[in-house]
Parts: sequence; structure tokens; C-alpha cells
Amino acid sequence: MAQDTLLEVDGLTVRFPSVHGPIEAVRDISFAMGREKIAIVGESGSGKSMTARAILDLIRPPGERIARSIRLDGTDLTRLSPRQMRQVRGGRITMVMQDPKYSLNPTMSVGAQLYENWLIHVGKPKRLSRAAGQKAVLEMLEAVQINDPPRVARSFPHELSGGMGQRVMIAMMLIPQPELMIADEPTSALDVTVQMEVLKLMDGLVARNGMGLLFISHDLPLVSRFCDRVLIMYRGRIVEECRADRLHEAQHPYTQGLLSCLPSYAQRGHPLATLSRDAGWEVAP
Repeated sequence: MAQDTLLEVDGLTVRFPSVHGPIEAVRDISFAMGREKIAIVGESGSGKSMTARAILDLIRPPGERIARSIRLDGTDLTRLSPRQMRQVRGGRITMVMQDPKYSLNPTMSVGAQLYENWLIHVGKPKRLSRAAGQKAVLEMLEAVQINDPPRVARSFPHELSGGMGQRVMIAMMLIPQPELMIADEPTSALDVTVQMEVLKLMDGLVARNGMGLLFISHDLPLVSRFCDRVLIMYRGRIVEECRADRLHEAQHPYTQGLLSCLPSYAQRGHPLATLSRDAGWEVAP
């Protein structure tokens, strides 16, 4: 493994039993990343989110994660005990979900939830005081550019807008100062203006904290502007890898098909192209 490699996934498969035999949602994929922004893109059901959950060992039975190795900065996560993996999950690796209303506890204030996360990953291990935790919570809310952190800390999730809730989730995931953050379509539930604000915020935080970002999305134009590299997935496999700023030069027929299906002003008044998988990856007009 290269010295600057943060995450190295080797031979990852996610399998589920069915009456017709095993179904592989992720099929023997391998990739490596450093402290950079990598996107995994593909249509719904391509295996993007399953890949993220498998890295975190969050595949529920009867699902099965199989891998030759999943190394985080040299540590093989597949060899860790459940207790050791819980320390990695939410500590060294954190995950921002698509919609904060499904991730935040509606019965607890924002400040209480951030403090609880700080206590588990920072306060108890370092034996810090409650006052230190409360200060850390406000500092983290300020770091994600939230105005009036004390007021927001007293608020409950239902009192926050979508963009504000996503900022709170990012703050919570940054509290343990992770090495890797996984963002599973973190802006798809937001309007365009708020979406760009959250992306700009994440970009700055990743650069300042020197961590890696695994960004899961189906939005090709967005990842081409925001990320460093792109992995394109189809039916559980990585079919192509390319630089994000050269996504338009992609060679694989499936990637070319996805790009051709994007709406544009040039195609206004004409039907969008469709991808015919039964015709050798040809793009039908």
C-alpha cells in the first residue's frame, strides 16, 4: 500500500440470499484513495450506498460482507472485533446521510446530541470536563458557519431548515476529527442554493482538516466540479475511474451513456437519449 493511501478496498463483495440464489449488490470491487475527494456515482441500485455501508461494516444479516481487506491507514478493518469496529465507526470514519431528519434524534436538542457524540469519542477517552464538551459543541457549530450557535444548540431538529440540519450533521461527524468522511448524497434533499453552500463548506473543512472524503452521488455535473476523482458503478461493479475534471472524456460506453442522458439546453425540444443495456451498452436516440 502506498504511503499516502488513506483507504484501500480490495475485493469487496456484498451478498444477500434469495430464493433464486445469492444476489451480489457489490461485486468484487477494489479501489484506493488518499486524503482527497473521491466520488462514487451511478444510477439507483448500482451499489454506491452498499459500498459505503460495507466499509463501515453496517451490512445487516442475512446480508454478508466479503473482502480480502479493507485498510484504513494500514489497519485492516475486516480483522477488527465488533467492539474495535465501533471505535472506528463514528471516530476514525464518519458518515453524513442524505436527510438529517432521519439521522438526528427528534427528542433531543441539537446541543445534547452533539455533546453526546463528543462525550463518546473525545470526552471520555481524554477524561475532559463537561464544560470542555459544551465549548467544543459551540465551536463546531461555529465551524460549520451556523449563526448564533447557542440558540441552535438549544433547538430541536424539527425547528431547523434542511440546510441547517445538514450543517448540524456535518458538525456532529467532524467532532471526533475523523480521517475519512463518507457523504451519502448529502445535498440531494436541498435546493440548489443551499446545496452549493453545503458543498463549499464541506470542501473547506476537508482541506483544513486534512481528511479524505468519499462522496456518493448520482449527479455527474456536480461531482465533476466538486471532487478530484470519480468511480463509476454499474450493477455492483466499478466500470471506470477518471479524473473528475475530465469526466466528459470518459471512455466506457456506460459512462458515455449517462453523460448523454443529461438534460441540456442544446437538447431542448428533443427527446433525451436512453441507455439500452441489451444492445451492448449502445445509447439509443
